[in-house]
Amino acid sequence: PPPRAAPPPKKVGAAAILQRESNPTQAHEPLELMAAALEAAAEDAGCPALLREADAISAPRGFWAYGDPCRLLAERFGCPKAHTTIAEIGVLQTTLFGDAATRIASGEVDVVLVTGAEAKHRSLRATIEGIEVPLTQNDGRADRVLEPHADIMHPLELAVEIAMPVRQYSVMENALRRAEGLSVDEHRREIARIWSEFSEVAADNPAAWRPDPVSADEIREPVGKNSMLAFPYTKLHNSQWNVDQAAGLIFCSEAAAERLGIDPSKWIYPLSVAESNHMVPLAERSDPERSYGARIAGSKALELAGLEASDIDHMEIYSCFPSAVRIQARELGIAADRPLSVTGGMAFGGGPLNNFVLQALARMVQVLREDPGSTGLVTAVSGILTKQGFSVWSSQDSERDFAYADVTDAVAAAFASESGTIEVVRGYAGSATLRAHTVLYESDEPAKVVALCDTSTGKRSLVTSVAPEALRRATEEEVGGAAVEIASGEFQFV
Repeated sequence: PPPRAAPPPKKVGAAAILQRESNPTQAHEPLELMAAALEAAAEDAGCPALLREADAISAPRGFWAYGDPCRLLAERFGCPKAHTTIAEIGVLQTTLFGDAATRIASGEVDVVLVTGAEAKHRSLRATIEGIEVPLTQNDGRADRVLEPHADIMHPLELAVEIAMPVRQYSVMENALRRAEGLSVDEHRREIARIWSEFSEVAADNPAAWRPDPVSADEIREPVGKNSMLAFPYTKLHNSQWNVDQAAGLIFCSEAAAERLGIDPSKWIYPLSVAESNHMVPLAERSDPERSYGARIAGSKALELAGLEASDIDHMEIYSCFPSAVRIQARELGIAADRPLSVTGGMAFGGGPLNNFVLQALARMVQVLREDPGSTGLVTAVSGILTKQGFSVWSSQDSERDFAYADVTDAVAAAFASESGTIEVVRGYAGSATLRAHTVLYESDEPAKVVALCDTSTGKRSLVTSVAPEALRRATEEEVGGAAVEIASGEFQFV
């Protein structure tokens, strides 16, 4: 690599916290959790003064209604002139990491605070008890607001009722099963195995929302409260977002770290961030089991860090559902039998709506410090595996400058050159091939098959069936590739 332009930025403080307060009137609101997480991160760095040194504060938007919580935090910490940023839902959380490191590396700022929090458990308990819990009123607007540039859902996905993430990811899961050549039973055992191993990781994560290991059998079988949500996913496959959790992360320049006397043993180095913001709705993807963005952004992040996937010691692969983990790992050639999480994932570690990757990085910092000389990969997803972000970290300095890459154009070109998109049409009637599907449930019984079908005219149709035989086959057999006839928005097997 060429000589470095400047000393690299540092990640010097990290903390992930949770509250388990059953009385919602005693539980803290998200703003208080953000403040507590950042205070814990400064303590982690051994330097409470870091907070008042902040030049910038950033946060991803959550369920909360604050206009600019970062300004409230700046006033609380004694840095009222700090520049504030809010990343709206649909913006990758790695964007905030890359932004902090880039601004520090350029000399624009010295100290950046990144935080996020949810208190959905608090609000859920309040709803159950029929009471209201207060939120600090704040109608301001951040100095900078990052917004997604397009919708992530096709209108026909709404029409056939697969807008919910669990339904969309289950479509990808079934497509991936066929691509891997697994039987329905083999596949259900495999995704239950992976999630059971994640639950064991959560048991060692002090900030995990559900720290009790769960067996593969418990995850796989829809028994009791573990109902089937969308085939093949049970409730235990689902991201857990009714949590009260927060994370605080502190980035700073080498000069600031030395001036403030921060112990070098606390320094973690961001090596690279690469992202794709090219958005293609699930229904328009020719191959629902593929992710060009994960392949290209992941490879670019590793290339910029001077590493191969096999060089990475610790991984946190974004884990809203098993298909997200498995598709990302497959695109990067990462073996499914190696550890893919340091948190326990979003089903067990806890999945705050737009904050999980901050929780993940806080845990990754702890793991890297405990393993001197090691490297870590943290991935992010926005939408339905629509956008992809990869960040590489190390507990030791690198000869390379920190590097950030936006590979959106490259991903768009890959979709074009590899025929990665397909036109979705309404009202098709005639022969087709079932490309991918899921089964929706009511009262724990299969109620409707939703299928993405490739028509004889080379286009895509979204159709349904409630026929008993279709429901049976779609949950017991491999129906991907089966011939069907479509009429009036419904299909039947030929």
